[in-house]
Amino acid sequence: MTNPTTPHNAAHLLDSHLSLIGTDIERWLELFAEDAVVEFPYARSLDLPERLEGREAIRRYFQDTPKSFLGLTFSCIQRHVTADPDVALAEAHGSATIAATGSPYEQDYVMMVKTRNGRISLYREYWNPVPGLKAFGGEENLRRAVNAS
Repeated sequence: MTNPTTPHNAAHLLDSHLSLIGTDIERWLELFAEDAVVEFPYARSLDLPERLEGREAIRRYFQDTPKSFLGLTFSCIQRHVTADPDVALAEAHGSATIAATGSPYEQDYVMMVKTRNGRISLYREYWNPVPGLKAFGGEENLRRAVNAS
């Protein structure tokens, strides 16, 4: 696993993202630049935030991820090589149990990481809204879980 205090290229940071997001949000946040941006292009369909600006906004949104998405793991990871070491693309399958409902969560993601000076400056994640709706038991529960963060 990448040491978050040592600068690395986008591919290393994407791998670190996948290994830390479900277990250690503070170490995961160290991967990001202070002015990093996280984007969820499909979040608008659920009236959820589609853009988080700055490490503190990212922290507030993700701080409860390990407690909400129990046992979050990624499998079937397909990395796509780019000519730019500051850009990494991947597809992955995420699995977890939603703590609030006890329901399984199964999601396929497409992720893009852009880096600057060895830190993530932009993280963009594409996901299907339907698995989240099902696992959280509807839009209201999903919005409440996100807004509680």
